[in-house]
Amino acid sequence: MSDQLTFDSIKAYNDFNNHPTLHPLVSVLDFSKAEPRHGHHMSFGIYAIFLKEVKCGDLAYGKNNYDYQEGTLVFVGPGQVVDVSNKTDIYKPAGRGLTFHPDLILGTPLARQIDEYGFFSYHLSEALHLSPEEQQTILDLMSKIENELKRPVDKHSKKLITSNIGLFLDYCERFYDRQFITREHVNSGILSRFEELMNGYFNSEKPYSHGLPSVAYFADELHLSANYFGDLIKKETGKSAQDYIQSKLIEIAKDKIFGSEKSVKEIAFELGFKYPQHFSRLFKKRVGYTPQEYRQLN
Repeated sequence: MSDQLTFDSIKAYNDFNNHPTLHPLVSVLDFSKAEPRHGHHMSFGIYAIFLKEVKCGDLAYGKNNYDYQEGTLVFVGPGQVVDVSNKTDIYKPAGRGLTFHPDLILGTPLARQIDEYGFFSYHLSEALHLSPEEQQTILDLMSKIENELKRPVDKHSKKLITSNIGLFLDYCERFYDRQFITREHVNSGILSRFEELMNGYFNSEKPYSHGLPSVAYFADELHLSANYFGDLIKKETGKSAQDYIQSKLIEIAKDKIFGSEKSVKEIAFELGFKYPQHFSRLFKKRVGYTPQEYRQLN
């Protein structure tokens, strides 16, 4: 069984990796300084970004395993738990890392933006696969942050460090956009499977027993994190996943209204609405008419 470790501070994670602490709230790590180790069960109270330069073992998050290959970037946010295992008894870490405590960004523009970087809650299997050029950009940005940490602290330090972290994350967002495009053949399969799942859901008894389907429900069915799934759908269709679900729901509702004598109340319950007035309100917002007006119009 893996040892359980909790990292709520930068120093604790630095000590674990035999790395000096230059700043109490942020660190750029060189994992080659760490001692060979066994697998561990790790709980994080900090933001952590790992760039692996060699294959070093398998990561597990929830029910998913990810074979952690060279040139991948993985993001972990506060509150996440990660298992690091290896097919051999001991492995030698290698690569680079950027860690920072939530307190570092308090009162900075990055604090208002951090939730927009959805990749901190992606599954490990949704890691960012970097090209050699992208990898060099990431390493250059890590070096900029590291050089600033080595300087004496002055009134500009926090602003420059957090600005560079924000720039780092902006590049990661750009690289993820590229990955969504270059993996289009994979994404189209997910989109068609999403359509199948929606059709299956609304043609089953699930709307009666479970109500309206959520984005998280379909993400789980597709073995994706809700954030990654939502970002993928947005990139592929231009719509949010929630908007896409509602479009499908309205499409089915139109067919039921026009093709049957069922009451609006019956149709609302069939679609998973707990209250028929909520269905009527959404229908009018999306179509421009109430369900009854739409029936009379057609």
